Amino acid sequence: MLQFLMKKEAVKPTRRQFLLGATAATGLAVGYRLIAGNPAIAQAAPAAAQANPFQTYVEITPENRIIIHSSQFEMGQGSYFGIATLVMEELDGDWAQVDVVGGSGNTALFGNLAWGGAFQGTGGSTSMTSSWERYRKAGAAARAMLVAAAAKEWSVPDSEVTAASGVISHGSDKRATFGELAQAAAGMPVPEDVPLKSRDKWTQIGSDTLKRYDSAGKANGTQSYTIDVKMDGLLTAVMIHPPKFGAEVTSFDAAKAKAFDGVVDVVQTPRGIAVVGQNMWAALKGRDLVTVEWNEAKAEQRGTAEIMAEYNKLAEGPAKATARNDGDVAAALAGAAKVVEGRYEFPYLAHASIEPLNAVARIDADGTVEVWGGHQMPDIYQAAAAQVAGTTPDKVRLHVLKTGGSFGRRAVADADLVVEAVAVAKALGPGKPVKVQWTRENDMRGGRYRPAYVHAIKAGLDKDGKLVALQDHIVGQSIMGGTPMAAMIENGVDPTSVEGASNLPYAVPNLKVDLTTTDVNIPVLWWRSVGSTHTAYVMETFIDELALEAKRDPVEFRLSMLDAHPRHAAVLRLAAEKAGWDTPLPEGRFRGVALHESFSTYVAEVVEITFKSASDFTVDRVVCAVDCGIAINPDQIRAQMEGGIGFGLGAILQEELTLTGGVVDQENYDTYTPLRIDQMPKVEVHIVASDEPPTGVGEPGVPPIGPAVANALRAATGKTIRSLPITKGLSA
Repeated sequence: MLQFLMKKEAVKPTRRQFLLGATAATGLAVGYRLIAGNPAIAQAAPAAAQANPFQTYVEITPENRIIIHSSQFEMGQGSYFGIATLVMEELDGDWAQVDVVGGSGNTALFGNLAWGGAFQGTGGSTSMTSSWERYRKAGAAARAMLVAAAAKEWSVPDSEVTAASGVISHGSDKRATFGELAQAAAGMPVPEDVPLKSRDKWTQIGSDTLKRYDSAGKANGTQSYTIDVKMDGLLTAVMIHPPKFGAEVTSFDAAKAKAFDGVVDVVQTPRGIAVVGQNMWAALKGRDLVTVEWNEAKAEQRGTAEIMAEYNKLAEGPAKATARNDGDVAAALAGAAKVVEGRYEFPYLAHASIEPLNAVARIDADGTVEVWGGHQMPDIYQAAAAQVAGTTPDKVRLHVLKTGGSFGRRAVADADLVVEAVAVAKALGPGKPVKVQWTRENDMRGGRYRPAYVHAIKAGLDKDGKLVALQDHIVGQSIMGGTPMAAMIENGVDPTSVEGASNLPYAVPNLKVDLTTTDVNIPVLWWRSVGSTHTAYVMETFIDELALEAKRDPVEFRLSMLDAHPRHAAVLRLAAEKAGWDTPLPEGRFRGVALHESFSTYVAEVVEITFKSASDFTVDRVVCAVDCGIAINPDQIRAQMEGGIGFGLGAILQEELTLTGGVVDQENYDTYTPLRIDQMPKVEVHIVASDEPPTGVGEPGVPPIGPAVANALRAATGKTIRSLPITKGLSA
């Protein structure tokens, strides 16, 4: 998600500094920010800093707490844990002291460096890339200042003072906790160029025994999410959205709803009608009593069948844009010994997070706007909240809460949830907090889907079975079009539509990737691994099919084209080795393999299935090899690979979101069916040792699982599955 701002080049600032100040409780607060690295950051930093003038990365309180302010949003992927590990490696604190909270309101501190630092946001598996240096520096600076404070107080050299497990000590038996030294440390000079530990001194980064500090709260139910927010006078609002995308409210009758006991008000918002109740039950009952007239003049009226028919027709014609054009594809295809063609169809997909969308807002009498929620893009939401409230961003305070999943859905350019919550709070008046809580049906039918796509692909093999030409024509909606990110579209190419195809690693002398962007009034959004959700499936199943046509082993065929990409080749070899690729399987068992890079992380997966019939097969084993640079939290990397495999497997096997006459057919988990626990295969994850800077793991496990399963099914049936989900395509 949001990978469009990902830079292959690391941001190289020209000057850095630490931010230091005493907290309200006279503790130590240290931040580390980029002052100048590129014009976008330099321009954005001063104005953004005014919104919340003092925020820090590491705060040590007199009560001996270590509070880490995260620039990255926590939605279950473990970013808080990863960032805390970076800090604790250098700080040498006690994990029992640690808490991590979401920071916001200061782009100068919290801007995502992987995107150039111009705004704060979480996505594109960039959390560790963006945090790798600055959070270690902050931890090291805080430690150095604590040591300096102790040395001054004890009249000993700094070099004789040590820190370990949250305690500063000296050989003379002098010792003090971090909290006891916090106030004095706040007065110490800030190190200008604090050294970081060498890799051989690491005890936290790369530890295979370090477990997530926040697991207990999730296991025992004490972890709080937006859905759990409680405060005095909190009201609950539920939404009525148009049944067809693009429809607008003509009029509504709320008389019966307002007469229902517990209903407080019914108000119109930019996207529909909000029914406000003293509790969720009253709001839901009131919602059922509201009648709404919709103007559908601008609404999408087509269903899935009509949309896909149009896509297939477009795929047969000339493309509107070209993302990559190497060599002469037409001539190479004309001269090929064998040409293979295929047409792939991908449905819309919902994010289907376990916690339905929600946000809490309150506007105080002094005009301050407070918003609680899963703020995946805080800077954008702060600006949107200010606009709706009729105020300025410095009057908006965001409370960034943990959330029960996002997969891209809470990273919305128009801040839909925040806009609804602030609009309702404004209508209710000062001092009245309200929680806008979508139902599962709202969530499923509320738009923002992985776009539907069609690929028309063809390739040519020479007489020796070498791939000499490949052409892919991609047809589908733009995620960036019509948003502030539209500036990333170049020459008619939305990079989120073609990634995974336009950067194909295989050595193909003649390669062309075309794109036709469609005009459909169905709201779309990044979905876990974005463009790679469809491009990886197409490329990896087609490469496998070409290997079969060339009478070559699928692993060997891939490796023969990866000389220029050693990291791709390494994970492929590792996965094949650990899976026993060359060993025979029992009757009825089949293997498939797939390889893909997304967000600068390299993943290969080998799948084993048991196949009896098109309606009776199981995915039994997945062997995954991943190269994500330095492994900060190996256990978390394994967890994210496992989670990504389960997420991607459910989508590729059985998930699809369809429309009839412009209306979404699915409403809940009974008709939109993510992977069930009894379908989850055994997963083995092997992490490649690396000295490269860390990259992300939240999304890259998703793309290879679909094609690996499809390739195993081809081994079983001889059929390439081109229409998804697989369960539908296999039986077609």
